[in-house]
Amino acid sequence: MNAQTIPPTPAALLRAAGIKVTQPRLRVLGALRAATRPMSHAELEALLGDVDRVTLYRILDTLADHGLATKATDVRGVFRFSATDMPRPHDDHVHFRCSRCGGVFCLKAAPPPPPRLPRGFRLEEADFDLRGVCAKCSGRTS
Repeated sequence: MNAQTIPPTPAALLRAAGIKVTQPRLRVLGALRAATRPMSHAELEALLGDVDRVTLYRILDTLADHGLATKATDVRGVFRFSATDMPRPHDDHVHFRCSRCGGVFCLKAAPPPPPRLPRGFRLEEADFDLRGVCAKCSGRTS
């Protein structure tokens, strides 16, 4: 008999990531986890209603910084946020970004090695994204 795995609660995810558990953070993370597509700040602000605009920006950035959410720019230049399954870094794998729905999908593939930099240069951050149309938007789900 297979035991079903119970998904971690937003509070457990925040604690595991070392983030203080507050009601606004619980609500934002809960909303992201319940969403069926990546959400913009404006969409989350309208959905949550009483979370201060600046507080919402800070919460979203905190969640992204701690690997509980991805932050991606859609084709119009709007940041969209998606919940991730576990707190983990997002620089150790490739992301696929859907140009139609704005979805961000973690792929089980390591990014290519960084280029050799000129003397005196120091790499601080590198992103490697693939862009295209996801299975749902292209009409193929298998």
